[in-house]
Order: sequence, then C-alpha cells, then structure tokens
Amino acid sequence: AGCLTHVRRKFFEQYKVNHHPLAKRVLDSLRELYKLERLIKTRSPKDRQRWRQRYARPRLAALQALLSAQQHQVPSNSGIHKAIMHALKRWPVLMTYLDDGRIPIDNNHVENCIRPVALGRKNWLFAGSLLAGQRMAGIMSLLQTAKLNGIEPFTWLHFVLTHLPTWKNSQLDQLLPLPGNTFSSST
Repeated sequence: AGCLTHVRRKFFEQYKVNHHPLAKRVLDSLRELYKLERLIKTRSPKDRQRWRQRYARPRLAALQALLSAQQHQVPSNSGIHKAIMHALKRWPVLMTYLDDGRIPIDNNHVENCIRPVALGRKNWLFAGSLLAGQRMAGIMSLLQTAKLNGIEPFTWLHFVLTHLPTWKNSQLDQLLPLPGNTFSSST
C-alpha cells in the first residue's frame, strides 16, 4: 500500500517537469482515490473494505488499463515511460489495501516517523567512530521512544540531562521516556 505515494511522486515529477497530460490524468485519478479515503476514514474496517471494493477497485482497474495501453505509446527512454513502468511493476502491492479495511491507502505515517533516521543516515557515516555512531543510534532510539509515548523529546532530554548528575544509578531506568516513569509523572 505504501507504493501509492511513490507512484504518485513519479508522475508528479513528470507533470512538474513538462506538464505531461498523462501525468495529469494519473494524478487526478489518484486524487480521487484519496478523496474516497477521506470519506471513509471513520468507518469500520469492514465498511472501508466494502467501500474500496465498490468504488476504488474500478478506478484502479481503469488506471491500470490506461497505463498498460500507454506504456507502448510513449518513448521507452522517457521519464513518463519510467513512471508508467514503475507503477505497473508495483501494481499487485498497490492493490493490497483494497482487500483489507485496516490497511491505509499509503504508508505516509510510517515514512514520516522514520524520516529523521533516513535523513541522518548519511551524516552518521561521519560520526567519528563506531562508538560515536552507536551512541547516536541509542540517543535516536530514546528520542523516538519518547515521541511514540507522547512525551516531547526535547523536554524529556532536558529533564534527563539536568537530573542525571545527581540521579541514583540503581534508578536510572526511571529516566527512560516511558509512561509511568519519573519523568512522565513529574510533567
């Protein structure tokens, strides 16, 4: 299901570069699918699955037919051809969200959560040493744990760094960014 965002991005790039009419058609089709999802976001998974079968499946089938027909009509070395082939290659994965109302239309939420890690990956190659890289990974894990537990990471880190010098070693686990720990009960 996460591939939909990547497929959309490929066609968006083609539309941005040269306003290709096929890219516009694909973007409009995908926009309609997202509109459908907004209409059903509060429904039960079973209702979402039925809605998707009735309304989204035919739209995706039409889009697939369009892309299949167009793949032979555009130059094989063009950007629009690459976007078409990218979409068609991932088509079975794109269709998975139709059959299960619990699956989101895309994985944007997950990608947004891991974006800091992905963006920092290249920078961490130059952390200075293996030990520095391991420390950075540990700190990032703690900051993400704070976020996942509804704790503002900077506030938590400030609390820990302020209290750590006088904190008892036997109670260090109470500083972890977990619900019910010292930090979360003092904020």
